[in-house]
Amino acid sequence: MTTPDLSALRIDERARRAPRRLGWRTAAIGLAVVLALVAGLFVLLREKAPEVEVAAVRADKGGRAALLNASGYITPRQRATIAAKITARVNEIYVDEGMQVEPGQVLARLDDSDARARLISAQAERAATAATLGDLHVNLENAERELARIQALWDKQLVAEQNRDQAKMAVDSFKARIVLAREQVGAAEARVKVAQQDLDNCTVRAPFGGIVVSKDAQRGEMVSPVSAGGGFTRTGIATIVDMASLEIEVDVNESYIARVKTSQPVTAVLDAYPDWQIPAKVRTVIPTADRQKATVKVRATFDRLDPRILPDMGVKVTFLGDESAPSAARVLVSRAALVDEGGTTAVFVHRDGKVERRAVRVGQARGNDQEIIAGLSDGEQVVTTGAKQLRDGQSVRVKR
Repeated sequence: MTTPDLSALRIDERARRAPRRLGWRTAAIGLAVVLALVAGLFVLLREKAPEVEVAAVRADKGGRAALLNASGYITPRQRATIAAKITARVNEIYVDEGMQVEPGQVLARLDDSDARARLISAQAERAATAATLGDLHVNLENAERELARIQALWDKQLVAEQNRDQAKMAVDSFKARIVLAREQVGAAEARVKVAQQDLDNCTVRAPFGGIVVSKDAQRGEMVSPVSAGGGFTRTGIATIVDMASLEIEVDVNESYIARVKTSQPVTAVLDAYPDWQIPAKVRTVIPTADRQKATVKVRATFDRLDPRILPDMGVKVTFLGDESAPSAARVLVSRAALVDEGGTTAVFVHRDGKVERRAVRVGQARGNDQEIIAGLSDGEQVVTTGAKQLRDGQSVRVKR
């Protein structure tokens, strides 16, 4: 048996080194991929840093302490839905929402054909009665002359007493008829005034100046001072608000009403403009309580009106106390920056792109600000939005 030659199975030295070079190349590519993944992960994590808003802590310069807070609405003292005095069809309407109107300005005209016909009839009746009165005056003058002649003849005993009595009766009759005619003329004049008033009622005017906030009728619709027609008849032409009479109306819990007094300063914040503090003062405390809600109505007037203040806007009111002296050791911070953690109040202080959780001691409220007794210094930056989702030492991005 022949022994096989195994020398032909030897691995060439060049073929043995080639895979080794291929392994180093693969390792280099893998390392590059890992580095790219790490860099991408770092960028991704950096981009996921939450975006926050910050505000500077301010030194306490004194001010009025907040006694209590209440919520309410902007209400006008003078607001009216203008209606017609009569039931008629709308011929023309001259107003629209948002229009400024003056006292006495024409808002709408109603169908006046019937009223005009009644006025013409009353005027004709007055003219006829007045003409009758003129005829009676002529007859009276004639009767008086006849009475004078008969009286002269009676004095000479030339006529019978009966003739004199008849002449007197004629004069007295014409005088009585003239009195009646004058009363009839007065009645006709009164009917003319009523007819004229009915005609004037077909023109609807603004009783006071203000802004039209609602257009309640259209041309061709029927309007009436009372609801009628199964809902097809309008009861108003337009709603007008005197913007100069806007004020605040809030309900105060009766347990705290003793803290409220007339002319007391308040700070109002509209729901539509949460960063705008509007100075105002208490105008009156309505002297009655709501037994269902256990509240008392309080009305406050603005120190200065602004076009941004609109009827029926929601408003939050802070009733202020007496002026307090400034304290160098205390600062003020926005109440939005406070985080309540089970009875402990904290804020997040921003520094060099990171936030630090810091417990603070709070004092009295100052409208939208909160007095900080300890824990913060004047000028430090605190997070005002998104603070509840942060953690101590977390990286953040400040919103520009």
